[in-house]
Amino acid sequence: MLSKLSAFLGQYEMVAPGDTVICAVSGGADSVALLFSLYLLREKMGITLKAAHFNHKLRGDESDADEAFVREFCHRYDIELYIGSGEVTAGKKGLEAAARDARYAFLQTLPGKIATAHTADDNAETVLLHLIRGTGLKGLGAIAPVRGNLIRPMLSVTRQEVLDFLAEYNLPHREDSSNQGDAFLRNRIRHHVMPLLKQENPRLAQNLSAMALRLRQDEQLLSNLASVEYPLYIEELRAMHPAQRSRVLERFLKDCGVREPEAEHIALAEALVFSEKPSAYARFPGGITLRRCYDTLQAQPEENGFAPVALCCPGITEIPGYKIICQPAQEIINHETTFTVAVNGTVMVRPRLPGDTLRLSGGRKTLKKLFIDRKIPAHQRCRIPVLADGEGVLAVCGVGVNLDRVAPQWQIRFEKTES
Repeated sequence: MLSKLSAFLGQYEMVAPGDTVICAVSGGADSVALLFSLYLLREKMGITLKAAHFNHKLRGDESDADEAFVREFCHRYDIELYIGSGEVTAGKKGLEAAARDARYAFLQTLPGKIATAHTADDNAETVLLHLIRGTGLKGLGAIAPVRGNLIRPMLSVTRQEVLDFLAEYNLPHREDSSNQGDAFLRNRIRHHVMPLLKQENPRLAQNLSAMALRLRQDEQLLSNLASVEYPLYIEELRAMHPAQRSRVLERFLKDCGVREPEAEHIALAEALVFSEKPSAYARFPGGITLRRCYDTLQAQPEENGFAPVALCCPGITEIPGYKIICQPAQEIINHETTFTVAVNGTVMVRPRLPGDTLRLSGGRKTLKKLFIDRKIPAHQRCRIPVLADGEGVLAVCGVGVNLDRVAPQWQIRFEKTES
């Protein structure tokens, strides 16, 4: 086992002389074997070895006995030990996931590389677990040998090799009673599925773990080829190979703030890419909204229309994003942000309403149709100021004036502000 572990450490360049390596120790067979292996190799590798134990407080006296065992073991070999503890309650993903999150949160507070005792059997079980739940190439890669400052030196070592190692050095270990039951899916795979498959091939754990490690390399290569360049153009996304497109969209979702994009999220993003609606949108975890903005795919915050306000004529009126200046007109000047119009009664500045129309040089159209023709993204349309009085729309900022209302009475000018 020592030779396998040492070779794996070197293959993935997990440690270098001078590193501090903190071994996560539960007291179980795997973690005791890893700690003692690193203890035997520490001088050869030139590392400083320490240990860490997290007491989840889930099994009462048994959890405290695990902590006492780890304390005594580390004291016997003069290994510095960090102890953490906390009350763990089941979250959305269940008790097992909550315990794992609490443990890793503690480990990440420690200074050094963190070594965990995942074996080839753990890796094989993870492959099967992902297959059962549904997965792609990334999921088949199972447990990463290196992730940040986390290292897993035992992914080529089987559970039987661990037990043989403990027997060879006469090392004690603790048994976690929660591992004996079938409450967790991983336990059911370990107790029932793996033994059946090993009857067909005793090397199942080694083979599945080796496959997972190879597939992680394939996934890394494909991900590196799927670079993301902004803006994301719809036609370019449609032309990509599906394997490339899915990885581009996954990375895009991460950049937008979706922490862990799943297959359903990537499929939802792909549906936007191939949607016939130029302003289609979809919502994702974390309050993220992805939108088709005609020929591009963008992440956009939710926008709300502004409250209607009466225009001060003459005077200055402010709305979100604009300052509006109204003064008597000396001549007719009309372009996208300055309008000379005749009004009837109070002029309101408001978002567009259903049925609003505007007559331009090309004829009369609804504002909805005008916005579509000008490819104004749907989520921005409620932010465009519309000038209207009792007879209808006078002008639309950025679009134009109603030709039926042009007259040298009032000149209304829009100036953009930072608000």
